[in-house]
Amino acid sequence: MALPTQIVERLAAVGACAADVEERFVRGTGPGGQKINKTSSTVWLRHGPTGVEVRCQRERSQSANRELAWLELVGKFEARARAAAMAVVDVREAARRRTRHKSHGQKVRMIQAKQHRARHKAKRGRVSGDE
Repeated sequence: MALPTQIVERLAAVGACAADVEERFVRGTGPGGQKINKTSSTVWLRHGPTGVEVRCQRERSQSANRELAWLELVGKFEARARAAAMAVVDVREAARRRTRHKSHGQKVRMIQAKQHRARHKAKRGRVSGDE
């Protein structure tokens, strides 16, 4: 069975290949009685290189479950790609925040805080012992 072009395009966009995905049709679990025990309408997908697995038995139809499972698998790949891109951005932003110069207002507030702390410490007297 061929995959819809939308799914193939989304797979290509994230750099995954449909040939790397193992597809099986298995019997479902849960409520449904005799029908769920006799038919293999549940779709199980596993992407070999990454180990991402998807199992879908939402619908009664095997073909509908197959399409939903592929969409869910592509969604997981896209979420991973987004997370990786965000991690790169986060690292870059953290480095930018660490190395940026302080604004004039920040410098003024820092100096005022230091002066306040110095005045506070200056009020302390020497500790005199009963020697």
